[in-house]
Amino acid sequence: MKTLLKVLAALVLVGIACLLAFIFVPVQRTEATAELAANFKPAEGRGEYLMRASDCMACHTNEGGTPFAGGRAMQSPMGTIWTTNITPDKETGIGSYTLDDFRAVLYDGVTPNGTHLYPAMPYENYRKLTEEDVVSLYDYFMHEVKPVSNKVEPTKLAFPFNMRFGLRAWNWVALRGEAGFAPNTAEDAIFNRGKYLVEGPGHCAACHSPRSVLMTQDGIDETYKSFLSGGEIDNYTAPDLRGPSSGPQKWGVEETAAYLATARNAHSTATGEMMLVVRDSTQYLTQDDNRAIASFLTKIGTPGQQAAKSADAPTPTEELLSSAGPDMPLGARLYLDNCGGCHLVNGKGAPEIFPELDGNSLVTAKSSKGLISVILHGAELPSTEKRPMKVRMQGYEDRLSDEEIATLATFLRNAWTNKASAVTTQDVEAIRKLGNAH
Repeated sequence: MKTLLKVLAALVLVGIACLLAFIFVPVQRTEATAELAANFKPAEGRGEYLMRASDCMACHTNEGGTPFAGGRAMQSPMGTIWTTNITPDKETGIGSYTLDDFRAVLYDGVTPNGTHLYPAMPYENYRKLTEEDVVSLYDYFMHEVKPVSNKVEPTKLAFPFNMRFGLRAWNWVALRGEAGFAPNTAEDAIFNRGKYLVEGPGHCAACHSPRSVLMTQDGIDETYKSFLSGGEIDNYTAPDLRGPSSGPQKWGVEETAAYLATARNAHSTATGEMMLVVRDSTQYLTQDDNRAIASFLTKIGTPGQQAAKSADAPTPTEELLSSAGPDMPLGARLYLDNCGGCHLVNGKGAPEIFPELDGNSLVTAKSSKGLISVILHGAELPSTEKRPMKVRMQGYEDRLSDEEIATLATFLRNAWTNKASAVTTQDVEAIRKLGNAH
């Protein structure tokens, strides 16, 4: 018995020692993936271009605030996370960071003092950045961004998520593979350029891949079946990009590239977080890079096909809406009263202005959150260099009740060729309570 107690006591002591080491032993930071020449200097404009490709501004700029000064609230299942000041201010920003410090943030999600960042910072994806691009970004933020003194509100999540040392264990699961980018040697340069932009700086999987039970990205590159199969961000829907009914698989390379450059194409328009991505990021990419992204997405997906429909064979939904009968169901009546003038009875809208609702991946997504949010709060197309005109859809939160919005959304998800689950009043109520974060 005494021997057993001694063994148990020893195990407890070992466990305590391991826990203390886990908490207090400094985290090992990932080193550079390549050794650059001592006189390496990024080409003029490269750092800013990488900043755009990495979409740093959208997250680290509060709406109406100073670029990169932080303070934007990001909703997560654990609570509100406040983005940090990444200007080179030495007191409230990153002005005191060395290149090694900066790389550790991008690759490991660890600040110079050892604090673990919450994975709202997509270091799972930035881990794929090349050393040249890490140095270029560092050079840009340290020498081209104006320092701004702005002490942002600290993130305070409820127990146990406030215990950041637990993220060290999370990283063991989340940070798969070595840092740096590994091209697909079986594919050409265009494919691999798109692969790099999507998997690395563009961090598309942070929104468009689902999350595992541990909240890691369920798919960080093309080898994962669930990669880019749809997810949620900030209580908004990020649609599937690979399935046969997804936008990129039905549009083709040129239409997808146009969407990335202008937030619109002949079929759809960007809403929610994607509107910010186009506004602050992809509109600034070269045409070749947007085509590379589109080519990569098209090649890794399952080809889709637009439903062919002759002009003399309207869908039952068209016939119903065109009849405008007094016994029309509530969903159809709500559509005619509020949506039909822009999106038309055939659900095809107007190219580059009013998106198609028939076959729209946001409308038919597994999660109805994005659709509900658009109906409640409206949507806005940003002004881009190629399409400078802003277009605004009004919201209906003051006009329609939760029950009416649920009925309208359910109608849309099953109208024309759409087939998706019904929306409940409780679904709408939950989104309305969150307010408009977009």
